[in-house]
Amino acid sequence: MERPVYRSLNLILLESSLILAISCLLLAAKTHSENAKNGVRSAEDARETGVAAQREGVAREAFLAAAPVFFHPRCMNCHPSGDRPLQADDSHPHAQNVKRGRDGRGNYALKCSNCHQLANVPGENMPPGAPNWHLPPPTMKMVFQGKTPGGLCRQLKDPKQNGGHSVAGAIEHLRKDPLVFWGWNPGDGRTLPPLSHAEFVRKMDEWLKNGAACP
Repeated sequence: MERPVYRSLNLILLESSLILAISCLLLAAKTHSENAKNGVRSAEDARETGVAAQREGVAREAFLAAAPVFFHPRCMNCHPSGDRPLQADDSHPHAQNVKRGRDGRGNYALKCSNCHQLANVPGENMPPGAPNWHLPPPTMKMVFQGKTPGGLCRQLKDPKQNGGHSVAGAIEHLRKDPLVFWGWNPGDGRTLPPLSHAEFVRKMDEWLKNGAACP
C-alpha cells in the first residue's frame, strides 16, 4: 500500500490545537505564579511599611516624653539662645552680666569656675557645682531655649550642631557626663527635671532603637 506523502489536514489541526492549549496552560500557570509572588511581595511590603510606621511613631513618642527634661531649667539654663547663661527656676539671665566667652567658660574675671566648684556649695540657692562647669562654646551653642521638640530633635541629630557626635554618641553624653548628672542633684532650693535620669535615658534609648524619628 502506498504511504501518503503528507499528513492529513485534520491531524495537523489537532496537533496545532494541542500545542496552543498547552502553551496557554503554561502561560496561565506562569502568570498565576508571578501574581502569587507579587501578592506575597505586596503583602510583605505592606507589613514592612506598617512596621516602619509603627517604629517611627514609637520613636516620636519616646522623644516627646524625654523633651520636657531638655526644656527644664536644670538643663535649659546652660543652653540659652543668647550668650548669657540663665539661672533659677524662672530662667532669668545670670547675675553679674556673665557671658559665654570664647570657650563657653566665661569671660576674663567672670569665669564659670570662679564660683562653680566641683560640687554644690551647701545652702539654699548657693552656687551650684559639678566637674567641668561650662556652657557649650559659641561655635556649637546647642540651644534648648525657645526650641520646639522637633527642632531640638533635629539639632541633636546634626553632627554640625551637636559637637560632631553620632546620635548614639550624643545619648552616651547624656548617660555619663557628670554635668548632666548634676541636673538631678542641683542643690538646695532647685527643682528637679520631670523624669528621673534613668527614665530620661531609657526614653532616649527607645528613641534611638526605633530609628530616632523626630516629632
